[in-house]
Amino acid sequence: MVMLPVLFNAKNAMSIDSNELKQIATLARLGLDEASIPQLTERMNEILAMADQLQDVDVSDIQPMAHPLEFTQRLREDQVNAAIDREKLQTTAQATHEGLYLVPKVID
Repeated sequence: MVMLPVLFNAKNAMSIDSNELKQIATLARLGLDEASIPQLTERMNEILAMADQLQDVDVSDIQPMAHPLEFTQRLREDQVNAAIDREKLQTTAQATHEGLYLVPKVID
């Protein structure tokens, strides 16, 4: 495991302990080596400290974006197509009733 230098102070941030790390590893179906748990706990706390620092950034003047690049989406013109032959399409369905598809009940 490569240890990165500590860039953020994990104090005063949300933190986890080794028991919580073990529980997360169990839920994620990860096998952890007992010897690496203290290092992983410290690294996870550093990551949480970085996320905590993001909460302090003032973004009130920033408009939300739908996409990071400024472009317009090219849309095609709506065109009327040939009518759909419902009876022909429903010939392959397992069950229909009055033009509707019948499906098994999944919720009681």
